[in-house]
Amino acid sequence: MTTMSSGGRTIGRTNIQKASLAVGAVFLLVGILGFIPGITTNYELLGMAGPGSGALLLGVFQVSVLHNIVHLLFGAAGIAMARSATQSKNFLLVGGAVYLVLWLYGLLIGHDTPANFVPFNTADNWLHLILGLGMIALGVALSRGPSRAGRPTTAH
Repeated sequence: MTTMSSGGRTIGRTNIQKASLAVGAVFLLVGILGFIPGITTNYELLGMAGPGSGALLLGVFQVSVLHNIVHLLFGAAGIAMARSATQSKNFLLVGGAVYLVLWLYGLLIGHDTPANFVPFNTADNWLHLILGLGMIALGVALSRGPSRAGRPTTAH
């Protein structure tokens, strides 16, 4: 992928695009790992959705088929949006805000109630806080100042 700079062509992705790509790839990986027995403990208890799903990614984070699909879709979005710096920034900022909303939602609902349809547990809630703050921090920090990662070339 090439991006343009004022001094000629710049080859490579911007730092914010790299961040979007990396975050998207991690979400995609997490979504896949949620479907692998052994990495997901109590795999036989993996439910479609809701608090009844007893599967735990890495033995810690409660997952369901719906939860894993959300990770896969979120990862695909991050990778797709890494095509431009603007889309990458939007992915990181809006995605981070979504994760902060999920953190609040997870804190406010009862974990054994139908409102916990994804489902979340306490470990998920705190991970959502970290992800939300981290994604927003990346979006803000990498959208300031020089963000070109490639090397300038001269036009011939």
